[in-house]
Amino acid sequence: MTTLNRIASLLRHSMGLDVASVGMMLIERAVSERMTTLGLSQDAYLLALQSAPAELQELIELVIVPETWFFRDREAILSLARMAREQITAQPERCVRVLSLPCSTGEEPYSVAMALLDAGIPPANFHIDAIDICHRSLATAERGVYGRNSFRGKLLEYRDRHFSTDKDESILSELVRKQVHFRHGNMFAPDFLSNEKPYDFVLCRNVLIYFDREMQQQAVQVLDRLLHTQGTIFVGPAEAGVMLRPNLASAGIPLAFAFQKRSTPLPAVTPFRASKPAVPASVKMQALPPIPPLRKPFAPVAPAAPLAAPVAQAASSEAILARAMQCANQGELLDAARLCKEYMQQNGPNAAAYYLMGLISDARHDTGEAMQHYRKAIYLQPNHYEALTHLAALLAAQGDAAGARLMQQRAQRVAAIQEQPHA
Repeated sequence: MTTLNRIASLLRHSMGLDVASVGMMLIERAVSERMTTLGLSQDAYLLALQSAPAELQELIELVIVPETWFFRDREAILSLARMAREQITAQPERCVRVLSLPCSTGEEPYSVAMALLDAGIPPANFHIDAIDICHRSLATAERGVYGRNSFRGKLLEYRDRHFSTDKDESILSELVRKQVHFRHGNMFAPDFLSNEKPYDFVLCRNVLIYFDREMQQQAVQVLDRLLHTQGTIFVGPAEAGVMLRPNLASAGIPLAFAFQKRSTPLPAVTPFRASKPAVPASVKMQALPPIPPLRKPFAPVAPAAPLAAPVAQAASSEAILARAMQCANQGELLDAARLCKEYMQQNGPNAAAYYLMGLISDARHDTGEAMQHYRKAIYLQPNHYEALTHLAALLAAQGDAAGARLMQQRAQRVAAIQEQPHA
């Protein structure tokens, strides 16, 4: 294992980050910047990371790139406010507890605070904790001053109600700011929020996809511990499959990606065991980045221009798929879909491309099209764990419990095979 891979492994164990979800280049750039600052070689820098928690924190600050905005996945925020209002109407003395994890630069928890206030809920009736591993993000959040990039879409009426303007900056009102309690924390720390009461609502959105399956399982266990027995957890559009487990069920709220604890957990699926690994490690799928909602339909796809040499064509094709993933992460879904189709025009049907197109359709809330893409990915690669779990989530949301259960069983069998030690 190279020194850089050992540093990536250290990041994984400390903050859950799967290097495949962000690319080794990002890690390499961050490490290079810190090595230059400290005047250390790679090996010496690894020793510094292992012996100095403060330096590990510095590296974490560099590898996290905040990407969020107010009322992202609006349906989840509004559903939370509606449910909170119903609870407080039934119990006027109740104080609803909300956790935003990770809170990034504050847009999410502040969106919740604005939605609760706009729903007529008095400040005394709700408490919002917002936690992030990045000190720089927390500093931005506590300042409460935002630029244009934090305001997206056309539904910006909340900005007039809760912000004042100064040149190109929008300054959040004191009333909203004081409703959110920010603090630094790491969800993988053994004592994370160990003294806190359970939360009625937990938002953990668009972060689980940056973890591999083992770290996802650890994260969900933490979230389950923090969630009230009758609480609701909200995840990102591309993370619903991660929440499919015996003790959790979809809350049945359209477009909110919300889950609640089952009163009676489903029996666990007995993993299928093969005598020897049937799936090589090289075909494991990497987690894909989160995908924001789309506002307008895709345009027709232009045919791809032929490339000169086979070697150049292969390299260019891989670059096309990588660019498609990058576009999807930036919300450029029209371009992402076009590039996926362009990639398959050059290379033929491809499971990774169909899976990404499924995520894009999910983000557009086109369930039928998303299911078609996931099924094509599974046909081409029957062991595609992520496509299986996403298809299971969509089937469950449509009320097809038997179909969802079948896909979930297949996914768990794939996971069991891939986790077996290789000879």
